Amino acid sequence: MSFYFLFSIFFFLFGLAIGSFLNCVIYRLYKKESFLRSFSYCPHCKHKLNYRDLIPVLSFIILRGRCRYCQQKISLQYPLVEIATGLLFLLIFQNLYGLHPCYIFYLLVVSCFLIIIFVYDLKHYIIPDKIIYPAIMVSGIWYLVASIFFKFYTKHQILNAIYSALGAAAFFFLIFLISKGKWLGFGDVKLALFMGLFLGFPNILVAFFLASLIGAIIGIGLIISGKKKLSSEVPFGPFLISGTFLALFWGENLINWYLNLFL
Repeated sequence: MSFYFLFSIFFFLFGLAIGSFLNCVIYRLYKKESFLRSFSYCPHCKHKLNYRDLIPVLSFIILRGRCRYCQQKISLQYPLVEIATGLLFLLIFQNLYGLHPCYIFYLLVVSCFLIIIFVYDLKHYIIPDKIIYPAIMVSGIWYLVASIFFKFYTKHQILNAIYSALGAAAFFFLIFLISKGKWLGFGDVKLALFMGLFLGFPNILVAFFLASLIGAIIGIGLIISGKKKLSSEVPFGPFLISGTFLALFWGENLINWYLNLFL
């Protein structure tokens, strides 16, 4: 059995465990509770959860999606976030295998921020400042540390990230002003700032294009199915984050494919 295969399993299982923690953060962030000090409990009956109740995915299956103590249904959010985090960690490892461990760690941390924003915005229609500001700060610190100690980035690359961040934020802020906050919220402006800093140019354009495409397809589908009206509010954050991940993993390939169409 190769080390690559063993590490792949490790990253997936590690992602499952982190996904369980992210579920806790999402819930307690909304309840304005600390996610570091108190024990885990059922959101319905408030009963303290045993370690048997906290095994990622497996506990949900064993308990058949219900709380052991009050028999209330457990939200599908919990296993879905755990599985998504596991798969995302696995993708990061497999797509960036061989790169510096610090860079992979940085991407894992950023991914956690983005997963929290994705779910929180999807559920509550807001991008929490307590998550987006630390995400921006972590990316800024990464560029600084990686440039000084690891020589990962040139001055041109750093300026590219800064200009991409400011340009993306300015574009979204203009839309925010024109629509008076009806087309997107100010949280999306802050998310665009982070995306530009994280992805740089031209991947930020790929992320915006894919986010708009996915949003349009899903939005039309919801309207046709009768679940949403043309005037209904739909959070844009999840689409932006989906575009961010797609651009991160396959942005260069998509750009090359697009350019080859005209060569």
